[in-house]
Amino acid sequence: MSHQGVNMTNIAMIGCGTIGISWTAYFLSRGLHVTAFDPDANARAQFTQRVAEDMRALGAEARTPVVAQTLAEALEGAELVVENAPESVSLKQQLLADIQQAAPSQALVVSSTSSLKHSDITKGAPAPERIIIAHPFNPPHLVPLVELYGPDTELVQRLVDFYRRIGKQPVMLRKEMIGHIANRLSSALWREALYLLQEGVASVEDIDLAVTAGPGLRWAIQGPFLTYHLGGGQGGIRHYLEHLGPSQEYRWASLGQPTMNDELYAQVIHEVESATQGQSLPDLFSERDRQLTAIQQALAINVKQEETL
Repeated sequence: MSHQGVNMTNIAMIGCGTIGISWTAYFLSRGLHVTAFDPDANARAQFTQRVAEDMRALGAEARTPVVAQTLAEALEGAELVVENAPESVSLKQQLLADIQQAAPSQALVVSSTSSLKHSDITKGAPAPERIIIAHPFNPPHLVPLVELYGPDTELVQRLVDFYRRIGKQPVMLRKEMIGHIANRLSSALWREALYLLQEGVASVEDIDLAVTAGPGLRWAIQGPFLTYHLGGGQGGIRHYLEHLGPSQEYRWASLGQPTMNDELYAQVIHEVESATQGQSLPDLFSERDRQLTAIQQALAINVKQEETL
């Protein structure tokens, strides 16, 4: 495995919203240098404080990013550029082209796009092969997944090595796909959850509980394929497909398509706000981060125990 270009230490963070803040906290916690820029002066003004909050959630020693006043200033000396602009094809096309024109020629540019395709957002860029999708799962400072796609597999592999070295768990897409992997899987579950709600099968609170108290526990340690492999008992996935495969087709045939109308929107809002029992969003974010940290720590302990066996 080649490690050429793995030691990227100077990061340019373009976009100081939620994802840029979270990524910056994580990179700083790993000893990397981050210079950030956002065209919104308010976002720049609040950036350092909000990064510090995410670093506290990480339990990391406080470190401060550099906040640049121009795009060119942020890109100076960058080895890796992380673009976090809103999900607009035209906006990303222009921004990525501008980044490549101003950044050092050897810099790699990654886009945090959650759904857009590489071939769409790189049109007009001087060197589209040096732009790679690197979609983190929110929040990036606590969730290890990074989904990578680019046409140059050697460059993608360099990023795989880099993200692994700093403690992330990257996956490589073999072909581009709207929504990549994790968001497509999440969207499939969300669609069925909305359908169950709209059909009156269960409340928001019970639908969420059916996930967190059931399959969600397994999904923290096993994906769908390994889950069904163990679901086949001693016969594994072979036994499952032979004996229970048809049951999946039976369920698939009954999956629904919710109607996204004002009535459903109102119901979702009402029941979500009811289920949270008056907890504020800052409190919910803090509790999510605390529990994500605890899960990561528990999984890390298990890995260390297995390594010592």
